[in-house]
Amino acid sequence: MKQSVGGGGAFGPIIQFIAMGLIWGASFLFMKVALGGVSYGQIAWSREVLGSLALGIVMIVGRHKLPRDKILYLHFLVIGVLNCALPHLLFAWAEQHVSSGLAAIYNSITPIATAVLAAVAFRVEVLKRGQIIGVLLGVVGVIVIIAPWQFNDLSGDFWGQMACLVAAISYGIAISYTRKFVSPRPISGTAISFMTVGTAAVVMLLLTPVLAVGPVQLNFEIVGSLLLLGIFGTGFAYIWNISVLRAWGPTNVSTVTYLIPVVAVVLGILVLGETLSWHEPAGAVLVLIGILFTQERIRFKRSRPALDN
Repeated sequence: MKQSVGGGGAFGPIIQFIAMGLIWGASFLFMKVALGGVSYGQIAWSREVLGSLALGIVMIVGRHKLPRDKILYLHFLVIGVLNCALPHLLFAWAEQHVSSGLAAIYNSITPIATAVLAAVAFRVEVLKRGQIIGVLLGVVGVIVIIAPWQFNDLSGDFWGQMACLVAAISYGIAISYTRKFVSPRPISGTAISFMTVGTAAVVMLLLTPVLAVGPVQLNFEIVGSLLLLGIFGTGFAYIWNISVLRAWGPTNVSTVTYLIPVVAVVLGILVLGETLSWHEPAGAVLVLIGILFTQERIRFKRSRPALDN
């Protein structure tokens, strides 16, 4: 299989992994900046269109083939909506009400949502005792992040957090759906990335009168944010993810989940002057520990029976 994008050699996967974490972490900053001149619908629309164009170029240069099985196109329509169109819309809308750092913290819930859905809804995995504990810790972490005790009414901040939570769950559904209906088939990772973003772009293009039409106020920062968000965050980063997956395996590549919220929170504080309340990082720590349990990076040791002398 040809390398599509990224450097080769022993350091190639390391560079791609770091680039992937940085660009996905910075995506939350890019959305917040872009909201200064375009609507949340225009942000999501541009992500899918620019991302599909970037991946389309990779497909042509690498001479990758599209799948021939027609039923796969229906599967990719579902995946494109759940893995791109819907969560990208929800996160962009949510950042009108919550900080970019908090949105990224909610994004880190995805592995826990994936573990639950893969076991319960799609039955492609079985949760072990430690993983169940991880899920429960993640749920407690989410409750701490939301901090229901601070809401006297259902304000925009609350609904923004709910939108982020639904977006993370949507990612989890998409990942589990992909495992069940697409992963077993002989399709290149680049083709999977292109079909996922490409079908999302088709959906967005059909919804152009609803999502993309409206006033815009563009400047260098807004245009740059949209280009980086679409071409890299929704385009090339998908290729880097596949490349690192092949080199390191699924468990190691999933550790990018830990890097994304750190990058997003740091950028939010340094660039946008955002602040976090005590309960948000506290809840994020519980979610992180939950992820470690669900990915079996923390395990319970089985007690060995005592030997009779």
